[in-house]
Amino acid sequence: MAPAVPKSGDAIFASVDRVNAELFTLTYGAMVRQLLTDLEEVEEVNKQLDQMGYNIGIRLVDEFLAKSNVSRCVDFRETAEVIAKVGFKLFLGVTASVTNWDAEGTTFSLILEDNPLVDFVELPDTCQGLHYCNILSGVIRGALEMVSMKTEVTWLRDMLRGDDVFELQVKLLKQVPEEYPYKDDE
Repeated sequence: MAPAVPKSGDAIFASVDRVNAELFTLTYGAMVRQLLTDLEEVEEVNKQLDQMGYNIGIRLVDEFLAKSNVSRCVDFRETAEVIAKVGFKLFLGVTASVTNWDAEGTTFSLILEDNPLVDFVELPDTCQGLHYCNILSGVIRGALEMVSMKTEVTWLRDMLRGDDVFELQVKLLKQVPEEYPYKDDE
């Protein structure tokens, strides 16, 4: 059985260097605004934010594993709890709750009541199809892919669109077997 996972990321969060939250939020907002200007189509911006997040996630997982000392999760449920309680706390300073598991245990929702990316943000009518925080879905997808889990991550609810919380749905598509770059001599 794997060693116990930290109940929350509070201890880790307290010990890492942080960037000013307002600077981070405003920089992210400027990046999204520039994407809207450059790409013009909201759906293209959504795709670009997801791809940027994916690229971040495949690199961020190494930092997460190094700083958190979390060992291999025994199942997808434990993975969900680690993302919600440790990952979000470590990188965004907030925690999420895990809900809405399906019967097979392959789909769950992450509920964020507080999201630092959306401070100071109001979406204009021309951007109603924009998933402003789509970078987060890409980060989760990329990080999970690096630990052998192919997933689909989609936004179900968004406070910028009038919902009461932010809700991300994470669906495990398949567990990818680990491949080693070479064979050991036998």
